[in-house]
Amino acid sequence: MKKCLSVILASLLSCSLLLGCGKSANEVAESNANKTEAAQADSKEEKSSDKSDSKEKKGVRVCIVYTGNLGDKSYNDSCNAGAKKAVEDFGIELKSLEGTTAQEWEANLVAACEEGYDLIIGASSNIADYITEHAPNYPDVKFAVIDTTVDLDNVESISFAQNQGSFLAGAAAAMFTQKTDIPNVNDAHVIGWVGGMDIPVLHDFYTGYEQGAKYIDPDVTILQAFAGSWTDPLKGKELTLAQYEQGADIVMNVASGTGTGILEAAKEADKYAIGVDLNQDADQPGHVVTSMVKRVDNACYLVIQSVVEGTFKGGSTQYLSLAEGGVSLTDFAEIKKSLGEKFPQDIVDKCEELSKKIISGEIVVENYEGFGPKA
Repeated sequence: MKKCLSVILASLLSCSLLLGCGKSANEVAESNANKTEAAQADSKEEKSSDKSDSKEKKGVRVCIVYTGNLGDKSYNDSCNAGAKKAVEDFGIELKSLEGTTAQEWEANLVAACEEGYDLIIGASSNIADYITEHAPNYPDVKFAVIDTTVDLDNVESISFAQNQGSFLAGAAAAMFTQKTDIPNVNDAHVIGWVGGMDIPVLHDFYTGYEQGAKYIDPDVTILQAFAGSWTDPLKGKELTLAQYEQGADIVMNVASGTGTGILEAAKEADKYAIGVDLNQDADQPGHVVTSMVKRVDNACYLVIQSVVEGTFKGGSTQYLSLAEGGVSLTDFAEIKKSLGEKFPQDIVDKCEELSKKIISGEIVVENYEGFGPKA
């Protein structure tokens, strides 16, 4: 009887142990499953975090649409210099799209819109109409246009008082053509001006140039011509040589890539020129009197900075004048080295005086229609 009870108790204990072991196995399996799910969730979070970090490291994506080519040593290169500085300072991703025809400008703008850039910059007024047409279709994309104004909620506009800088250039030219003791300056009191494309912003340049020249000499003769292109230095050279033949001693270049031909003509004819946008004084040493610098580099940099720092203001316009350092003349240092004792310091002194009068409001420089701080 005792032996029988022992067998029964042993059997019951064995079953109890087996049931207990079965329950532990299920718990272990469930625990392992929970751990696997947690690990997978952690992995997803890590991947998501990696993607986020990667995107953050990549920075703001910026595309600049040029209406010409880089390498012009003028307007486009100035814009590119500002963009490159933004790459260094903010780690942005930068794309530059170049084009020489209206069809290319519009196609490049639309392609940039489709790529989903954070900021698309139209580098000149030539592209304003295309931004006006296409920007409303991409309300989440920020746009900027330089050298003109586009009144849309997602577009920031930056323009310049090129009329003020050109006033100083015209005044300098009118004084320079009177200096007959300088080699190859005649007594005819004729100056020239050669532009790229015949567009409104260049007329704002010319308005100031003419006013400045006539402020100095009401009887000065001003020759004007347009090359019809930003990328035709041979045409620029041809037009400039023609103006020298007509008696001009000095010609202002307002032609971007076409302008390299204007400066080459000054050297070939042993005459003089005025540079534009960038400091071009050393491009043809001894033949470039000064340059009317237009700080396109600052404009490009500032609008990129506004997107990076979250201060971008669509629908706003900035107007950079002499007072803000948006335009200015260079310091005449290169021509001073070339002319030596014959260098006319009075031109520098007079231009400094005129600059102060413009900034104070004593001299009001006229604008071409549609331009100016309230345009």
